[in-house]
Amino acid sequence: MTRRDAPAFHRNHGPIWSAIGPFLERAAGDVLEVGSGTGQHAVEFARKAHGVRWWPSDVDPHSLASIADWRAQSGLANLQSPLRIDLLDAGWDAACPFDRAVAIVAINVLHISPWRVSENLFAGAARRLGPDGRLFVYGPFKVDGAHTAPSNAAFDATLRAENAEWGVRDMRDLTALAAANGLRMAEKAPMPANNFMLVIARDRDA
Repeated sequence: MTRRDAPAFHRNHGPIWSAIGPFLERAAGDVLEVGSGTGQHAVEFARKAHGVRWWPSDVDPHSLASIADWRAQSGLANLQSPLRIDLLDAGWDAACPFDRAVAIVAINVLHISPWRVSENLFAGAARRLGPDGRLFVYGPFKVDGAHTAPSNAAFDATLRAENAEWGVRDMRDLTALAAANGLRMAEKAPMPANNFMLVIARDRDA
């Protein structure tokens, strides 16, 4: 069995769904999840969002195998085979087998990747999201240059010690990145354990 289990999934899937569910429960079309990891969020959310085709993705072969195993075990018709997507590639969205997405979901991705991944994610979202689409980004973030808790500051230091290009991102930098791509920060929803759900929409004035 190649299915992997992430302890964080059991803690955060409920709060995450409370933030994205109201939008996805009435959505229809394609949803892309980037950095799907074990695949457990994909199964949980595809089961609840009946009107969407959920496309999980990752770049790590072990994660892709785990996602495929969870998908097979779930038997969900609307959960698609995992895509290999590398957000370090500026043209990553060429791997998408659909034209427009109603949503793109990134859970705990931006702080364990170089800043270039954030840049590429937002640029690709601008290309792929439909007119009323949403980019949902979950994780820990700084607010105006400051950490929201000592534990986040310690986590940030640990990340940067492991890889100097990693680290907890600042909301103001992501807000500016959204604007540079014709997107806007529609919501910054506080979540448990000093996390946030950022909701990014297309800027109709762009």
